[in-house]
Amino acid sequence: MNKVELINEVSEKANISKKDARLFLDTLTGTITEELSKGETVAIANFGSFCVTDRNPRKCKNPKTGEEILVPAKTVPKLKFGKKIKEAVNTVG
Repeated sequence: MNKVELINEVSEKANISKKDARLFLDTLTGTITEELSKGETVAIANFGSFCVTDRNPRKCKNPKTGEEILVPAKTVPKLKFGKKIKEAVNTVG
């Protein structure tokens, strides 16, 4: 499912216009992004928690040349899914 399909689905299920569904989705993702950029955690009950974590620098090998390279430390976003999502996925197929 892509963004347009998600907007259509939200619009239908919430009985709102596609314009309002797009505004909601853009506002939600924008707010989550803003909070993560401040180092904050965003927790949505029964869904999951968005957070940031630090990755240590590490040595890797370039698969093409075999040369060892240093991958610098960086901060990355993470999504830890909640129990209900995990259970729903595990009951599929």
